[in-house]
Amino acid sequence: MEQETGISRGQPFGAWLVSQTARGGFIGQIAEAAAGDRTFPRAGDVEAAKKWLQGRRASGDDWEALEDAELDWLSL
Repeated sequence: MEQETGISRGQPFGAWLVSQTARGGFIGQIAEAAAGDRTFPRAGDVEAAKKWLQGRRASGDDWEALEDAELDWLSL
């Protein structure tokens, strides 16, 4: 599947997201929430982060921020 998506075996999405805490806007806010939650899957992929967000009963803004974060991560 990795070849199909073009994602390299670099930093997992979860680790990348928690490294974005200094960033402004909604991505920075969701990164802060993820970094402060021991249950956040730091070694996980985007799907694991979505399951975490679903478990938090997140708002629409949170889902949009996660989608934006995914696009940024994919562009690396």
